[in-house]
Amino acid sequence: MTAEPTRIEPFDAVDVIRAKRDGGAVPEPALRWMVDAYTRGYVSDAQMASFAMAIFQRGMERDEIRVLTDAMIASGERMDFSGLGKKTVDKHSTGGVGDKITLPLAPLVAVFGVAVPQLSGRGLGHTGGTLDKLESIPGWRAALSNEEMFAQMQGDVGAVICAAGSGLAPADKKLYALRDVTGTVEAIPLIASSIMSKKIAEGTDALVLDVKVGNGAFMQDIDRARELARTMVALGTDSGVATTALLTDMNVPLGLAIGNANEVRESVEILAGGGPADVRELTIALAREMLALSGQPDADVEAALDDGRAMDRWNAMIRAQDGDPTAPLPVAKETHVVTAPADGVITRMDALPFGIAAWRLGAGRARAQDPVIFAAGIDLAVKPGDEVRAGQPLFTLSADDDARFARALEALEGAWEIGDTAVPAGPIVRERITA
Repeated sequence: MTAEPTRIEPFDAVDVIRAKRDGGAVPEPALRWMVDAYTRGYVSDAQMASFAMAIFQRGMERDEIRVLTDAMIASGERMDFSGLGKKTVDKHSTGGVGDKITLPLAPLVAVFGVAVPQLSGRGLGHTGGTLDKLESIPGWRAALSNEEMFAQMQGDVGAVICAAGSGLAPADKKLYALRDVTGTVEAIPLIASSIMSKKIAEGTDALVLDVKVGNGAFMQDIDRARELARTMVALGTDSGVATTALLTDMNVPLGLAIGNANEVRESVEILAGGGPADVRELTIALAREMLALSGQPDADVEAALDDGRAMDRWNAMIRAQDGDPTAPLPVAKETHVVTAPADGVITRMDALPFGIAAWRLGAGRARAQDPVIFAAGIDLAVKPGDEVRAGQPLFTLSADDDARFARALEALEGAWEIGDTAVPAGPIVRERITA
């Protein structure tokens, strides 16, 4: 029996690492090889970690980021929705505290005959995950086959929120896990290529990016948020996906609910024409952006929220994935109410500590394999600008174990403030980035 010949590799990982370490641009063939060789295990985790750190320190040119993204797409399958007979549009958020916008947004956009293939993820740390929120609905199922996705979008439902299949950009999945443990998460070329490789491989015609900026966001500095948005818009545009981005505020929690089941409740309030003003405003802004990219710039999205059409789509979408939209949502066993120590005005309510507190209550996970407690979280009774009286409830912590309250309260020390004068709130949508 003749042994298979040893594969001769065209490049050496050390040479690719050195090229980037020394500030040069990695040639396209070498960069494509690096991604492929890492995906199949020839390039080691240690070598790819070194390469990621070189990217973190030296950055990448626009064309390098395009090649990196394309190589990650090429590592797996690419979905094709051209047979749907209607346009497809997706939204991606970089994540924040209380960000449940995908839930009301997908069915709202679907009302207008546009298909919404919303491939979503789970939460990690202080940022919540869309799938975790939806899994608090009894029976709801995140895992769908490509055939089930296609049928749901082609039919009367028109929208699907589900987990991305393992076949989409497997190189990104492997590299993402490595970045998380090597201090290279914040590198803009790696963030942009990670997000856009999955979104482009998803096969959508158009994409709207919600890039959060503020103390509760991944990007706390507006200049870096702007750079990330511009990089991702360029990647989408270069790949033939109509792409725009909104920079949106994440200095204050979005809405009044932070958690999973409570965020579903708030989303249903939005679909019923009510809910917190900031959640409604951002849902409408993103829906208008998505529909404009789909050729409907004048769509009356507010009417679709107020007259029940978006709610009807929500109910159909949840039922299509085996969920019961009428079933009671989980309720926590224990609650702890924090009250105002004095009269005054809420002048500050920092998003990040509230996200960390909700995570410590059980609403989030420290490791990917950890379970979440659907009923855990925080419900706000006030937001910055509201007048309060001493003894008035400010927010309620919920958990299944009252032993969790101490560490959650510890996270919230200094996170909010009562003063004499309200600070005017800034706009939710801070900038719009286009190609």
